[in-house]
Order: sequence, then structure tokens, then C-alpha cells
Amino acid sequence: MSRHSPLKLALVQVHGVQMSPTPPAARAHRIKLGLGVNQQTGRVQWCPGLTCCKLLLLLPVVMLPLTLVLLLLLRLDGMLQALQLNEQRMREQRRAADSMPGYLDDYESLLPEGDSYNELINDEFLLPQAKRARLETLTERARRCLPYRYANGETLELEDRSILMKDARTSFLPHGSGLGSMPRECFGNELFVPTATETDTVVDDDAGSEFDTSHKKGMPKRYPETVQYWSRRQTARERREAQQQRMNNMESELLDSPLQSFWHEQGTREDIRQAQAKTMQRYMNTHVDPCVDFYKFACGNWEKLHPIPKDKAGFDTFEMLRESLDLVLRNLLEKNMQQPSPETRVRQNVFKLNEQEPETDQASELKAERLRRHIVHRRHLLNRVLVRYKRFSNGTKRKRLIEPTREKSKEEEAAATARNNKDKDHDKDKERVKEESMHQPPGPGSPNEFLKSKHDAQVKAKNLYKSCVNSELLSRRGLEPLHTLIRQLGGWPVLDSDWRSTHFNWQQLAATLRRYNNDILIVQWVGADIKNSEENIIQFDQTGLGLPTREYFLQQNNAKYLNAYQRYMAEVMNKLGASKSDASHTATELIAFETRLAAITAPAEQRLNVTKLYKRMSLQQLKALVPQIGWTAYLSTLQGRNVNETEQVVIYAVEYMKQLVALLAVTEPRTVANYMMWRFVRHRINNVDDRFDDIKQNFYHALFGREESPQRWKVCIAQVNTNMGMAVGSMFVSRYFDDNSKRDTLRMTHELQQAFRDILKTTDWLDQTTKLLAEEKVNAMSLKIGYPDFILNAEELNEKYAGIDIHPDKYFENTLNVLLHTAKMEQAKLHERVNKTNWQTAPAIVNAYYSRNKNQIMFPAGILQPPFYHRHFPKSLNFGGIGVVIGHELTHGFDDKGRLFDSNGNIHKWWTDASIRGFDDRARCIISQYGNYTVEEVGISLNGESTQGENIADNGGLRQAFHAYMRWINENPHEAKDEMLPGLNMTGPQLFFLNFGQVWCGAMRPEAIRNKLNTAIHSPGRYRVIGTLSNSYDFAREFNCAAGTPMNPHKKCSVW
Repeated sequence: MSRHSPLKLALVQVHGVQMSPTPPAARAHRIKLGLGVNQQTGRVQWCPGLTCCKLLLLLPVVMLPLTLVLLLLLRLDGMLQALQLNEQRMREQRRAADSMPGYLDDYESLLPEGDSYNELINDEFLLPQAKRARLETLTERARRCLPYRYANGETLELEDRSILMKDARTSFLPHGSGLGSMPRECFGNELFVPTATETDTVVDDDAGSEFDTSHKKGMPKRYPETVQYWSRRQTARERREAQQQRMNNMESELLDSPLQSFWHEQGTREDIRQAQAKTMQRYMNTHVDPCVDFYKFACGNWEKLHPIPKDKAGFDTFEMLRESLDLVLRNLLEKNMQQPSPETRVRQNVFKLNEQEPETDQASELKAERLRRHIVHRRHLLNRVLVRYKRFSNGTKRKRLIEPTREKSKEEEAAATARNNKDKDHDKDKERVKEESMHQPPGPGSPNEFLKSKHDAQVKAKNLYKSCVNSELLSRRGLEPLHTLIRQLGGWPVLDSDWRSTHFNWQQLAATLRRYNNDILIVQWVGADIKNSEENIIQFDQTGLGLPTREYFLQQNNAKYLNAYQRYMAEVMNKLGASKSDASHTATELIAFETRLAAITAPAEQRLNVTKLYKRMSLQQLKALVPQIGWTAYLSTLQGRNVNETEQVVIYAVEYMKQLVALLAVTEPRTVANYMMWRFVRHRINNVDDRFDDIKQNFYHALFGREESPQRWKVCIAQVNTNMGMAVGSMFVSRYFDDNSKRDTLRMTHELQQAFRDILKTTDWLDQTTKLLAEEKVNAMSLKIGYPDFILNAEELNEKYAGIDIHPDKYFENTLNVLLHTAKMEQAKLHERVNKTNWQTAPAIVNAYYSRNKNQIMFPAGILQPPFYHRHFPKSLNFGGIGVVIGHELTHGFDDKGRLFDSNGNIHKWWTDASIRGFDDRARCIISQYGNYTVEEVGISLNGESTQGENIADNGGLRQAFHAYMRWINENPHEAKDEMLPGLNMTGPQLFFLNFGQVWCGAMRPEAIRNKLNTAIHSPGRYRVIGTLSNSYDFAREFNCAAGTPMNPHKKCSVW
């Protein structure tokens, strides 16, 4: 036997190594330490005694998976703990937000269209948890207040219905001043920090009897300045990135804003008062003696804090309120914009594939047509899939969509039948939609969406806005819609070399343009007869002009404005296709013609006494006075029916009509046609793309000093609120308006009425007979506060706009539809009884109105906010704010024009001669006082005659409001001690006058001041303060002003 082990023998055989014999003890040791080949079996095996080696080799193999499992469990445990912590934080935040109604929905309103709150909650998308916690605790206040950290354009005009129509309703602010509203809990000093990139806009009314430059301001860009969401398809990643950017911007604004601590305190009474006190202190210049110049004392720091933005002609307190509403309304109009349905997306994808590459041969066109036919043929299959999709993907509709069908009751069937019969065209529209929707890529402006929005007023308002801001689509459509309209109207000679005068009839064109709500050469409307306020009657007046007043054409010192107007004409004509030489020549002709036209219009000073202007007669009598005009044919075109010559009309400008026909008789028909089309087209260029923006901006810079055009979305907000104000107001009121302010304002109005009665009793220049009738008129005043109730009733609101078709992709046509509908509704009032309960203004407006022929005061929801009113304000501020406004409007019933109308709104002589003389003596004092004020910036004096009505109302309103406030103090002595504001060492009465003064803080550009002095019926803000307070004995007493100081002159003027 060999002395070597089998393993050693195998190794020897393999390597040929001779090994020396090994002692037995060593052999036993080696047997325990190695592997060997069993020579008997020929297999490699463990040597006996090496069990430990086996365990060492197997241990890592077993431990590796166990280690991995353990690590995974540890990881899962850490994740669960993190989730539990996050959930606990979320519960705490939700508990903190329980008192914020609409928290989830409000947060959702910040998302891009198509996103939901659940889609927003994921780690790759949200802000870090620490930031998110801060945002979520502020979301409700952010929704209400954030827009006001940000600070419009020409409106889609309702062209003027004459000076007299404007006189029939007197406003606290200039007409067309704009928009604005702010949730009251958001008021504070830093809410009114303007940016340096914002400015004013111009209401460009065709009649031109009053140009007003007070509009809206820009804002820091919260939204990405990209094509609006509905104008192109976005990927999910793009939406997430855009949302992330908005969230970051919002967080930055919140964290940087000094209002953060104010919001954290949730707007308590103390916080509101402290914030208001800081605001008032910032505006004041305490180095000025209030008895020398109270305006500088109250508003001395205004211009330093609020420089005039570039796109505005002026900036004041009202602009801050109006601009805040721009963003609020923008959010309302853009929220829940309909995203294309799944069916729409499918078809869009199909058509997009065909549009991405140009088709170069007939085969590709055949393929596309075959694909379209296939979709039409198989649409029932697609609809089946869509039903399932809606059932399981749309959580908000799931219950309604998947609940089992049931038999309708007879009552339900009858109601359904009635609804179907209400609109006879519904089925026809539905069939048209089925056909059209399969043959065009249906985006947000598809027939399907059009059908849905046909009856919904709020959707119509949103679609009007959507069509206005869709710049991409407007650019694609270009000028074709405008050129089509011009051709339909018979052409514009300067653009059409084939135009022939033989086919032109100026009266027919004037009637056609009036159907588009444009008054050119003749102003016509249907409204309440001023001598019988229960009857609607046809009325006529002289024309308005293309510049603010006739003086712009007739005074040599206005030559630069006339030259700017002429350049404006020529550039628009050239842009529309006329050669430069033809455009220039035509513009020169039109300036000469309009100058002659201005010369035959009566100046404003001759039109103050409306009683002398009023002439009522039949059409037959009017035809005898001015036989050159076919009155019956003109009115038949407007009424859509034959008008009889016995029809009664009222005319305020008989001499103008006679001189008009004489002027037209000696003017070339081509010039008349060019002029009429210019006056119409100058407004329609606002409804196409932005190619005319630079031309308009140059003109308005010359006229008002505006340095930049407003952003398009602001213009669109103004147009929608102007033309569909009740639909917009319904969204605004239901979301933001607090009915407590409505009740408080109504209570204050009754207190102001009582104050007027008290003052009336002590008025010695008014005889007893007139006093009794005046008190009767005060008692009969109708009060409209906040909003009309019908706007919260969907059926009634929809009925108001039932005659307007709005398409999301056709802004130009939408504009025409609105104008046609407005004119049609006005003409339809003929022979109807006047409805004196109707509202004449939209709710989302910062202004107040008095209607003479309705004896009605209106306070829209927009003005019931700080600084005019807040439920946490001291009574001194509320009476000095909204209280003065109430008194102002109440006094309009007894100013130089309002006193002519009785308690029923009819104009007749109800004052005695002695009372009239007493009024005239005091009115002359007011006229002289304000006429002696000279605006230093432009060296022009105020027109005391044309502003007397507003000045009388300012003085009377202040006196009544202070009287009512002092009455409240006497009746509530325990609350009078609480009339102080922290940080302001002023008494309650002094705070009353300070708030009144700061309401009028502001600044205007010199060009805008000149325009205001030439056209407006309101004095500039500075003189509304010093003129009114210098007549107040109460003011002089409360501020201890010595007799003979500028704010306490020896001679004072007072009417009421």
C-alpha cells in the first residue's frame, strides 16, 4: 500500500511530483485540511473532519439575503414613521383651516386648468414641507388678499347715448372710471403698494362727450407670461413646471410681504385698525399745518409712495381699489375654464398628426379624409369608452354617472318637455354640432363647448374673456373679420377704389351703425321721458365727436391734439390697406369736416338747463321741422318694424339737426362716408389683434400722457365687466361679497336721510312748501345696495343674456353680438312701462350713482370696502368714507339739475320762486369759489359752472355725514371712547375728516389734468378736499383753525 493519501497520490499523478513519505501524524493532519479525489470513486469530496470548513463557506451565502431583508424592513419602518409625521402635520393644518370656508376649492383655483388638488399632492411637485405648511395655513387669506399685493384699457364701448343720458345718472366718480373691489379683511397699509410698471387706460366713447382716464393698473406677474393655457396643449410636465413656478412666486410674495403677520393674526378688530392707522400715517405729511393746506397734510406723501405707473394717466386711491378687482375678476373668469374632453383630445391628436407635416400629395389628403370618415363612423364606440372613463375618473361626477337609471315621473317629464320647448333652435344646433364637431379639431372653442355655453350667462362671460385674451388665435385671424364687416356695410371709400357715391345713403348707414350701438351724426336712444318717468320714449340729441370736446377742434391752443388725432386716422387707414398718400389726404379732409361739425354743436354751457332743451313732438312734426331726414325710415330700421308718423319723440337739439343737414348738403358724399366709417372702425380695431396697439398708444400718449399700453388681459377684464357686468357680478358677489356690509350701508343710509331732514328743517332760505316737498322726495328715494337679487338666480341671469351668442374662438363676432344685443334690448323698451326697480350698473364697480328720473341711489358691491367701509373700523372712518358718499348721492337729488325732478323722477317746477332765488344765490357762491382755484401744474382754472353739481353734492354730503356721526356719538356715549386709532393722536371727529381727505389722495399727468379740466364734471381730488373743508364750520372747530386761515376763510359757501 502506498504511504500517501488518495488526494496526494492524485496530485502526484497530475503534476508528476515525487513526494517523500510523510509520518502518520502529519498524514492525519493533512486529511483534515484539504479536498481530495477518491481513487475508488473518482469524485472530489470533502475530506473527513472538515465540517467546520463547510460551515464557513455556507455562512455568507445564507446571511446575504437575511441582511437584505433586514435592511428593507428598516427602510420601510422609517418611511412609515415619516408618513405618520406628515399625516399628523396635515391634520393639524386642516384643523387650523377648518374656519376657512372653501379651503380646498380655493387652493384648487391656483392650479392650471385640468389639474386637481389630488394631482398636485406629490413630492416631485410640491414645495418642501416647511414651505408648504406656511402656504397651507395662509391659503384662504392668500386667495382673498394676495391679489391686492398686485396692482385697463379701452372698454368694448357702449357708445354714448348723449350728454343728457349721462346727466340722468350722476356718479360719485367720473363715468367709466373702472373696476375694483377687495375683501374687507384684507385691508391694510401694505395692500396698496404699487409697482413701478403699471398705469391708466382710456374709456374711448364714440360720442366723446366725456373722455375719462381713470382705469386700471398692472400687477407683478403672478402668471407665466406665455400663451394662455386654452390656446395650446400642454404636457403634464409643463403644467407641473408652470404650477411650481406659480407656487414659488406666491410663496415669495407671501414671505416678503409685510402683511404676513397681519394675515397670521386672521384680521382681528385690533389688526384691522392697526393696519389702517399705519396706512393713514404713511400718507400724511405732519409737517404741514392742517389749517393751511389739509390736502397736503393728509396726502403729502402720496406721490412719493405711489408714482404714476407708465400705463396710466393718473393714480389715486380709487385706482388702487379698481386694480385689485382686475386680478380677482381674472381669477374668476379663468377658473374652471373647460379643458378639452377625452373625446376632444383623441380627435385633436389625430388632427395634430396631420398638421405637423405639410401634406404634399393627394394620397396624404385621401388618407386624412379616410381617417376622418372612420372616426365619424365609429364614434359610438368612442362614446362607450368615454362613459366608462367619466364614471371612474371623475370623482366629482361619479355618483351621478353610475347611479342606476330610473323611470321619470310625469312631473319630471313635463318639466323636461317645457325646458326643451323653451328653445326651439336647440335640436337644430345639436344636429349642427354633431356634424361640425367631427370635421374640425375641437379645442376650447369647439361647437360642443359652444352648445353647452349657449344658455349659461357665466360661461358666456368666461368665453367672451377667453376669446379676447387668445392672442395667438387673434393673430391667425388677422384683419379678415374687420374687412368682411366693412364690405357688409357697403365699403370704406379710402380702402375701396371701386366705391361709388351713387349707392351711398348717409341716413341708412347711420341707422345701420346705430344697430351696432354706435351714434354717429345723430344720437338716438329709447329711455324714460324726463317729464313722465313712467314712459319710455324715443329721444334724439346732437352728435358726439372723436375728441373729448368741441374745444379740441375749435381752440388754437389744442392744435397738437388735433394733429395727433389726424396722424392716428392716417396710420389706421394705412394699416388697413390704404396707401400712405390716400390715408394722409383723407385724414386731412376728415379733420376739416369734423371741425365744421364741432362748430354746429352747442357748447356745454348752453346745455345746462335741460328744461329749455326739451322738445316733445310727433314724428310728423319733427319731419316738418327737418324734412331732409327720413325719420320714419331711420326708426323703422332700428325697430325692425314700421314706425308710424304719430309716434311721439323727444328732441334736445332741433337747431343742430337743421344745421347738420345743411352741412351734409355741401359736403362730398365720399367724405361723409369716410368719416362715418372712421368713427365706427376706430372702435372695431380694439377687437382684432395687437397690430394697432402702437398707433393707439401714440395717440393716447399725446392726449393723456399715458406712456404704455395696458396689458391685454386687463383690457379684456374691462370689456367683459362692461358688457356682461351682471354675469361677472354674480360670480364676484357669490364668492366675495359680505351681506353684513349691505345691512350696515342700508342702516347708514337711513341715518343720512334723517340727517338731511334735520338740516332741511334749519334751512332758512327754503320756504315751508318747498321743504315739505323736498322731505317727501328724500323719503321716496329708492335704495339699491350691493347687487340685484336676480343675479344669484341662474335662470333669471341666463335669461338676461339669452339673446347673445358667445363663441370662445370668435372675439370679433362676439363683440358685434354684444353690441347688437345691447341696441336691440334698448329699442325694445319702446312703449313699455319704465321698470324703476332695475339696476343700471354692474355690481363689481367702485362708484356710486344717483338716478334723477328714478329718484334712486345705487351703491354697487365694489365700493363697500376700505377705505370707505369696514365692519371693524371706528364709526368715524365709516361715516367719513361711505357716509360721505351716501350724503353726496343724496344731495344730488337737490343740486342744480336734481332739484328740477320731483319725488317721482319727473321734471317740472315744484319749487317756489323764492326758494329758487335762494338756491341760485348760494350756487353762485360755489361756482365762484371753485372757479377761482387754479391748478398750478398746468396753469388752468377750474370750471365752476360745469362742476357746480358735484361740488354742491360734496359739500352737502360732508355736512350730512358729520351730522349723522355726531348724532351716533350722542346716542352711543359708551362706544365713543373707542373711536381712536393706535398710533394716531386724533379724536374721532378728526379721524372723520382725515379719512374723507385721504379718499381723494392721488396724482395725474399734466395732459390728463388738462383733459379733465376741459371735460369732466368733477373737480380734481385736491380741490374736492380743500374746497369742501374750507366751507365746513365743523372742520374748523375740530382742528382749531383760526378764522382767516386758508382752511377757515371768513367767507364760506353752502347750499345744503
